[in-house]
Amino acid sequence: MRRRGPVRLLALATAAATAGAIAAGPSSVPRPGHPLGPGSAGIGDAYFPGLGNGGFDVRHYDLDVRYTPDSGRLDGRTTLTARSTRGLTSFHLDLQQLRAASVEVNGLPAAFTQEGAELKIRPMLPIPKGRAFTTTVAYGGVPRPLTGPIVFGSKYGWMRTKDGVFVACEPNAASTWFPSSDHPSDKATFDIRIRAPKGLTAVSNGRLLATHDRGSTTVAHWRETRPMAPYLATATIGKFDVKKGTTPGGIPIYVATDPALAGGQLDFYGLTAEATDYWSRIFGPYPFEETGAIVDDLPEAGFSLETQTKPVYSAVRDEATIVHEVAHQWFGNSVSVERWKDVWLNEGFATYAEWLWAEHKGRKSTHRSFLEAYNERKPEDPFWKIDIADPQRETMLSRAVYFRGAMTLQMLRERVGDKAFFMLLRKWTKLHRYGNVRTAQFIGLAEGVSGKDLGPLFDTWLSSRNRPTLPSGR
Repeated sequence: MRRRGPVRLLALATAAATAGAIAAGPSSVPRPGHPLGPGSAGIGDAYFPGLGNGGFDVRHYDLDVRYTPDSGRLDGRTTLTARSTRGLTSFHLDLQQLRAASVEVNGLPAAFTQEGAELKIRPMLPIPKGRAFTTTVAYGGVPRPLTGPIVFGSKYGWMRTKDGVFVACEPNAASTWFPSSDHPSDKATFDIRIRAPKGLTAVSNGRLLATHDRGSTTVAHWRETRPMAPYLATATIGKFDVKKGTTPGGIPIYVATDPALAGGQLDFYGLTAEATDYWSRIFGPYPFEETGAIVDDLPEAGFSLETQTKPVYSAVRDEATIVHEVAHQWFGNSVSVERWKDVWLNEGFATYAEWLWAEHKGRKSTHRSFLEAYNERKPEDPFWKIDIADPQRETMLSRAVYFRGAMTLQMLRERVGDKAFFMLLRKWTKLHRYGNVRTAQFIGLAEGVSGKDLGPLFDTWLSSRNRPTLPSGR
């Protein structure tokens, strides 16, 4: 690419802006009742006040990232296509650790400042309400994982491995590797191009469109055509053995496994295929174009994550984890929370899926799994002191959120009966496919499907600060 000097560039930009305003005519001028102003630096999530951004809705991300494993450096160019929800004189993106080098809005240079995790952008021309616009950010630096108690005390985000990087970003680390509206309420489709040294494999979400070599670099182009929360995006790079095909039910599958883990007793390909097909019968049609897995050798990560279409597995590798992460493709990925306080709608459902799988395999009933989880925690256990309908930021991924969530679903199933319960799950995933939800919506749908007043049941099992008493006969 040929670069022009700053004076020439400014002159061209000014001319383009003037011409654009003339060409656009009166519609480019804010109309009465459509005031202009700055977009907010967050969407109002109490757990993460700075995450997400107000004033626009992202529709698509086009990511082009180059990673150099030897130095750990990432250089990227991200273009967001969005629609304004108010007239904007400025707006924010989330970007941590990395430094923006340039910003363009609708092809024109834009002023910007960067402080902490916020990139504030002032476009050359204001953006009227309801207008589609593009923002391109060139940036770079050395991304590092985040730490803290949120994810079981583990590091998470962009994590270097012996041969590349393992990328798992729940809940707030997507912005450590690309500028974004980093909140699950702002979902978008993605094109992700990853440039890595030849000999390494780059795996991301959706389907692989193409790979090609350019000198010593291999470029992999992935596309996710279904809406995705930013934290579910991945750009995992390393040496992988890849197996592709279709599940017995006809769903494309792509599994990448670190050769260091080859020969293990766990069949990720077979289990992922089987679980995808089974959950498609129980929860409704599979919501994405491809299923799969990324199995990497990073035991210090201490967790696995339901990255969209291809969960990433680090040290946590067993059959229950696989069926859990595949179930998340419905609960968490397709149907996503509107605010992080409702995360039990992700984790409680995926944990209950583990119990359903054990029942499906004839190992134990869901009722027995419920009783084992209930009885192993004494009444004084802190497990019972968390309101999982609002578990608070530092304990939002605590075991209580997982297991009390699953217990709530078992109590619901026993209250309304199997027919209504499984009808409810399928209606839930159909009504809110690719959308965002709140706990109150699930309770309302459960009451509508069953015809029962279920408020007391949910209050008891989600929010009671004491171990609930089991119903008689249980």
